[in-house]
Amino acid sequence: MTDPRPAPTAPAAAGLRERKKRRTRDALLRAALLLFISQGYERTTVDEITAAVDVSQRTFFRYFANKEEVAFAVQDLVESHFVAELRARPAAEGPLTAMRRAVLAAWDTVEEAISEVVPVDLYMRGYRLIESTPALLAVHLRRSTELEERIARLIAAREGLDVDVDPRPRVAVAAFCGVMRVTGRLWGQGEDASVDAIRRMTEAYLDQIEAALAPHWRPTPADLP
Repeated sequence: MTDPRPAPTAPAAAGLRERKKRRTRDALLRAALLLFISQGYERTTVDEITAAVDVSQRTFFRYFANKEEVAFAVQDLVESHFVAELRARPAAEGPLTAMRRAVLAAWDTVEEAISEVVPVDLYMRGYRLIESTPALLAVHLRRSTELEERIARLIAAREGLDVDVDPRPRVAVAAFCGVMRVTGRLWGQGEDASVDAIRRMTEAYLDQIEAALAPHWRPTPADLP
């Protein structure tokens, strides 16, 4: 007896294949993060990740080059989300204002940006893992340098500047990203691992940039009661 349903067209079949690939990749990603968090990044093997999803090592390496790549996969999404928010900021905003509003908007919408891949609470626990694992933190700092350059070139383009001639875009981005690194480290050491907690801390620390760049920090006689 033949199947009365029509065979899927080529575009539909291709769409089904892509969805299946995406589901497999996301399942590997979620399994890896859960294992990294529960038993440590360095103690987790690729065999354990694939066993959790019931696929082969060959399947894992079809999607990820190594454990490091899977550990940073969601961080890539979050960073791209921030860059997209920065690109969308009005041209009239100054560089620091644009970066500040972009990062706060990115935290406000991070769940929407990544929820199809991983739950936001799993990402936040994975982010804490990066901050607390020396091998991952070293990679994170290297990647942060690459991201800084990307942002500096975006800021220069917004301002109509040549980043290789005018140092201001790189200086501004270095100050901003320095605050982000301090925030991530201190948030990672705290008890509250929520998005709200890191957003509040981000906003509070960004508020200190201007004060930190003031020529003097000591109170003047006029400041004393």
